[in-house]
Amino acid sequence: MARTKITWLGHSSIQVESNGHIIFFDPWIEDNPKCSLELNEIKRANAVCVTHGHIDHLGDSLKIVKQTGAKLICSPEVGFYADRKGLKYNEDSYPLNIGGSWKSDTFAITMVNAVHTSDIMGEEFQKDGTIMPGSGCCGFVLDLAEGPNIYYSGDTGVFGDMALIRDLYRPEVAILTVGGKYNMGVREGAYAASLVLPDYLIAVHHGTFEDQMLDLDEFASEMKVRAPRVQLVPIQPGESYLCP
Repeated sequence: MARTKITWLGHSSIQVESNGHIIFFDPWIEDNPKCSLELNEIKRANAVCVTHGHIDHLGDSLKIVKQTGAKLICSPEVGFYADRKGLKYNEDSYPLNIGGSWKSDTFAITMVNAVHTSDIMGEEFQKDGTIMPGSGCCGFVLDLAEGPNIYYSGDTGVFGDMALIRDLYRPEVAILTVGGKYNMGVREGAYAASLVLPDYLIAVHHGTFEDQMLDLDEFASEMKVRAPRVQLVPIQPGESYLCP
């Protein structure tokens, strides 16, 4: 059985490869100062998951769906926005709300709660600063038939119902946003790890901008106190983690 590979593309952008499938989470490729992957290098994808409409998360998701034929997994509001940009609602996209799932033959993606404000910063925002209605943020759980359950938090603060994500979906790997300005800081991220209680944790959304840095040593020390059973995976942008 092929092992599942998680690649941190920089900032919050994640690529998961498992059993011949490729799933992206919040793929911000162009203009991402930490991403070495070129948009035209992406030839294949099965699903592109978007947690919310901020420019660094909506990113290049619509372009990737158009050039690969992947399914866009998103909120209804992002789905309606994508429809305006040429991706047919409920055909090219599969809009979900909290607790809903999209299932393929070998994996399922479930939308889970997150605590974060957001509208949509799309093409209009890049042109003249116009922000479209976006209805907040979500996270996702990727359930692989031949791999681990992976929780991708999206931008969020820590919240008590992360324990429900633990109890319902039992993620072996958690990918948490720990940047300390627009999402969790060291203390909050470590406490989130204690609630979700994965075997392995990857911290993202840090190191891109000067006001969103993370001291991984400090974070590891905090996790030893608050979540000693969770192993921190200290990968850097462009690096991959092979799940056991």
